[in-house]
Amino acid sequence: MTPYCDYCNTHPEDTFNKAYHDTEYGFPLKDDNLLFERFILEINQAGLSWITILKKAEHFRNAYHGFDIEKIAAYGEEDFARLLADAGIIRNRLKINAAIVNAQRILELRNEYGSFKGWLDHNHPRSKEEWVKLFRKTFVFTGGEIVNEFLVSTGYLAGAHDESCHIYRRVASLRPSWMRG
Repeated sequence: MTPYCDYCNTHPEDTFNKAYHDTEYGFPLKDDNLLFERFILEINQAGLSWITILKKAEHFRNAYHGFDIEKIAAYGEEDFARLLADAGIIRNRLKINAAIVNAQRILELRNEYGSFKGWLDHNHPRSKEEWVKLFRKTFVFTGGEIVNEFLVSTGYLAGAHDESCHIYRRVASLRPSWMRG
């Protein structure tokens, strides 16, 4: 499989992946709603191509109220039905349920850790296997690939960019969590 950096650099016509690679992938996030957004987009990517999610990302933001954790945690049957009928997102019952349940779980984590980021920081560093175990214990719909991509894409695990990639230095200058050990 072609590394993401190589793919983006050799496919300039793929503006969705190029923009994500150059401005978001591997960059550390501090805002809980942005972390939650990335988590839910990774969950929705399961079984699909990332380009599908990137093309639908703005619609996801609108459908899920800007990924406001408190609003999503309060979703009821009417919101679930609205999302299930929305052709602009991935209409999968398990994935929609995961967004709601995981938002509720993050609210519970806030009581002890202050924020989703606080929980992530408290548990860092861990190996990928340890992270997967922790996510499976804490959240729903979290397989190894989902957890890995979420953590790599938000700077908690290394591997977003090759050292030869022109974006690597920009990400490294922000001292993502994986660099701080």
